[in-house]
Amino acid sequence: MKIHKEGYLSIIIAGLFVILAVFATYYFFPEQSILHCITASIISVLFLLIVRFFRVPNRRVELDENAIISAADGTVVAIEEIFDKEYFKEKRIQVSVFMSPLNVHVNFYPFSGIIKKAIHKPGKHMPAYMPKSSMENEQSSIVIEHKNKQKVLVRQIAGMMARRIVFYSKAKQKVIQGEQIGIIKFGSRVDLLLPLSAKINVKLQQKVKAKLDVIAYFE
Repeated sequence: MKIHKEGYLSIIIAGLFVILAVFATYYFFPEQSILHCITASIISVLFLLIVRFFRVPNRRVELDENAIISAADGTVVAIEEIFDKEYFKEKRIQVSVFMSPLNVHVNFYPFSGIIKKAIHKPGKHMPAYMPKSSMENEQSSIVIEHKNKQKVLVRQIAGMMARRIVFYSKAKQKVIQGEQIGIIKFGSRVDLLLPLSAKINVKLQQKVKAKLDVIAYFE
């Protein structure tokens, strides 16, 4: 496991806050007491959670050109047929994975192909598990074309706590299954808009891990 480069500044700031909090506690309350233990415990846990948030797991993806692997760690909160007005202008199967603050927040390409579209759209910051968040929250949309000419839209959605989406995708870029898309900071969601012919391989409320679990297969 390693730390994502987008986390360095946040971890440094958190570390400075820890030092300041410890100094302030001993300055204003010089007598050793239970307060010191409580303060040290709370700030230590918070610091470790921030470090843990930016972890990048060391997982080896078994390349499968017919498989659409999970782009994110989390819980499957939606499997439904929707009409996509943004890009495809047709019915699609939407599979959504909600990431809690405790999940890995680095996202990965679900299959190999060529990026046809990659845009970022500002928006609201409603809880990412809410259905409306798919359309109204800050988000990025990445459309990838498989070599079989089928396309899938990967949508990174910022949540109530998330205030920044970082992604490295560019139109016409060739990508490999399991490579990094980017990271969403502090609580979020990833939607996959799949062809109606896709064979779904997950169930609602199922826990999935990026690069390891298969969301669906191309028909």
